[in-house]
Amino acid sequence: MLLSLAAPAFALLVFILLFGLDTALWAVLWLSCLVLFAALGLRKWLRRVLPPKQEGVIAFFHPNANGGGGGERVLWAAVKAVQETFPLAKVVIYLGDSLSGEQLRKSALSGFNVELPRSIEVVKLAEVDLLKPERYPHFTLVGQAAGSVGLGLAALRRLVPEVMVDTSGWAFAYPLARLAGVRVAAYVHYPTVSADMLAAVVARRPGFNNDPALAASWARSAAKLAYYCVFAAAYGAAGGCANAVMVNSSWTAGHIARLWWRVEPPLRVFPPCDTAALAALPLDRKLKRLYLVSLAQFRPEKDHAMQLRAFSRARRRAAGCAGHVADAVLAARLVLIGGCRGPADEARAADLRVLADQLGLGSAVDFAINVPFSEVTALLAGAVGGLHTMRDEHFGISVVQYMAAGVVPIAHNSGGPAADIVTLEEVPGGLQATGYLCASEDEFAAAITDVLAMDQVSRLRLAAAARRKAAEFSDARFAAGFLEALQPLLPPRMVTASSVAVG
Repeated sequence: MLLSLAAPAFALLVFILLFGLDTALWAVLWLSCLVLFAALGLRKWLRRVLPPKQEGVIAFFHPNANGGGGGERVLWAAVKAVQETFPLAKVVIYLGDSLSGEQLRKSALSGFNVELPRSIEVVKLAEVDLLKPERYPHFTLVGQAAGSVGLGLAALRRLVPEVMVDTSGWAFAYPLARLAGVRVAAYVHYPTVSADMLAAVVARRPGFNNDPALAASWARSAAKLAYYCVFAAAYGAAGGCANAVMVNSSWTAGHIARLWWRVEPPLRVFPPCDTAALAALPLDRKLKRLYLVSLAQFRPEKDHAMQLRAFSRARRRAAGCAGHVADAVLAARLVLIGGCRGPADEARAADLRVLADQLGLGSAVDFAINVPFSEVTALLAGAVGGLHTMRDEHFGISVVQYMAAGVVPIAHNSGGPAADIVTLEEVPGGLQATGYLCASEDEFAAAITDVLAMDQVSRLRLAAAARRKAAEFSDARFAAGFLEALQPLLPPRMVTASSVAVG
């Protein structure tokens, strides 16, 4: 909470210095009254224009429900947990697509191996373009925040549920839902703005969220810092409207606790990673057919380019050497597995093919785009190493999937992978590594070489420890944590029916 209060506190301090304490206190009082009356007026208007609340309906706000990422796996695992536990619950998906409920059920099964026990209904949101960042070339955060409010209103105009579960991170829709009399649960994958983003601006460090031209200017960096601070205050207030808050990792928990205006800490509920199915794969690998995998959507923050450059660097080093290590690295392949959400992702995948050719990797790199879960499983079953290069990844489901499948993870040393996943495992006689954590291209290249050259005994020892660690992120543990947070928001009749069904 403290981080998001920085901008209001600074503004209040400046006001006190300019006009005195008494005037500042009166201004705060009048502003508070203005906000209160505006909220009451908006609440009255919403109750008049919105349809009646639908009892027994739990609506999941996830406009991109047909995506192929970890966020969608969380969605379907949550829906399954609700349907299996609460027989009276009617599940609805707010969807920005033309798919039917039955098509989504099939997609959940083929894409994530999640079988929903009952049918679901879909409320289609034609206004989903309001969330697209390309609509807002400037002040993108504010534009998307306003767009999420508009989309939230469109959703409520079509259906007012008893409980809304947001699994896609659009916190600015929460106040609207609360004013409409809807109880809100949030599952947060990552904060919209974070201390890390502010630190990057202060340090003038170029990156995915910090344009190099802007980072080079002191004045523009200062303006962006002020913009972020004001936005953080609004984001914290909006997020504080949620009745229940879950987060997917220790990293996300720390940021949300500092940002959202809440007294209670968020509940950490690790995402479901289907460890049971992947853990059934044999740990043994055919070491004469070595290959690495990368499992990630083709989004810019996933930094597939670093994977290609690190793989190329490892091969260049091996080309100047002789022996088993050099032979293993030069014979290995890299398979990039991932989903494309639309034309922008497809263009990035095409650019990566070009980069692979430029680096001399054309014949050593394969692309597996939008493939079904069965094919992903088959590829994981034969891989020896798995690459993950996203900086400050909120959790890292792909890293857990590597570990469960017996694939040695080579992950970025930040965010969820560093805090929760690739940790030391206690074994008789000491501690055992469960993978590699890297921060630079050079470190990734060295780790790639180590994994490809690793002998069978060492690899099996590491893979076994990694698999034991991955068991902590099972579907069952996710379902238990998710239901623990959701149940207090449900009407008593629904919870009672659940108890009767279980009994």
